[in-house]
Amino acid sequence: MKSPITGKEMILKKEKRTITFRKEEFEVVYHYYLCQDSNEQFTITELDDLNLNQAYNQYRAKFNLPFPEEIIEIRKKYGLSATKMSEVLGFGVNSYRNYESGEVPSQSNARLIQLVKDPSEFSKLMQLSKNLFDDNKYDKFINKINSLIEFEENNFFNSLFLNYLLGEPKPEAITGYIQPSLKKLTEMVVFFTEKMNPWKTKMNKLLFYADFSLFKNSGYAMSGVRYRAINMGPVPNKFNSIFDYMANNDDVDIYITDFQDGHTGEQFKPGSNRKFNQELFNKKELEVLNQVADRFKNTSTSDIIEISHQELAWKENFENGKKLIDYNYSFELKAL
Repeated sequence: MKSPITGKEMILKKEKRTITFRKEEFEVVYHYYLCQDSNEQFTITELDDLNLNQAYNQYRAKFNLPFPEEIIEIRKKYGLSATKMSEVLGFGVNSYRNYESGEVPSQSNARLIQLVKDPSEFSKLMQLSKNLFDDNKYDKFINKINSLIEFEENNFFNSLFLNYLLGEPKPEAITGYIQPSLKKLTEMVVFFTEKMNPWKTKMNKLLFYADFSLFKNSGYAMSGVRYRAINMGPVPNKFNSIFDYMANNDDVDIYITDFQDGHTGEQFKPGSNRKFNQELFNKKELEVLNQVADRFKNTSTSDIIEISHQELAWKENFENGKKLIDYNYSFELKAL
């Protein structure tokens, strides 16, 4: 970005600062451009969003408020428009849409949104809001809600299994402030498999760099998967179980190779009837996926391990006991 004062290129700077939001103080990694001649600081909309998102995320986590993707997911589950959802919940006409776009709801509104995530609770609220619908539409929504209640009861054990693979479905610093998504992670694996047929160790690093690069630029992760620092670099927690699930589900094929030195390698290859579904990703996410693929396409497994070992995210957490990695380490990424 060029300085509006001198016309010269400015440098991007980062420093820890405190942002106050709703009388609460939060430490963020503040991003800005510095005009070296005038010492003036400037930001653009993208940097403002990144700086504020860090504070908003911490506020939501501290007070257990729903995040935008969860707010969107709840509404879509019931098939209502944002306007109609606001009416049913008793909010202002544009409130729900604003919450989906990133505005932080009040604690009272947030609690109501979280309550109606349960179809049984939403059914009670719909009965109180019957006057907002004509009879046919009301019956349609009630039937849908009843189907959701039955579906969630029948898929209880499947939910437990997903929690085993990905951990608690709670947005926090170690999930990049989104709910972990096996569907999103699976598509990321399919994407990198189509691009380069990586070995398992390299795949782990590609996923790490994709998730952490997006967080570095937006304040949110891509898959929400928790990463752990082990001797071979950052890896998704319980990655072996996760990859076995994907292979058994025919999302990818994993071929085992025995090497002459006695070691065994596992290589990802595309499934015969499985293609990458880009519809699950927004423009920024697709840009990050391609950026990571371009950066590491010709990088060997041993080299990407060494590259990942230079990251503070790996160094500090491996040395401190193979800990889970806070996504805030993304702001210190060296490779991207």
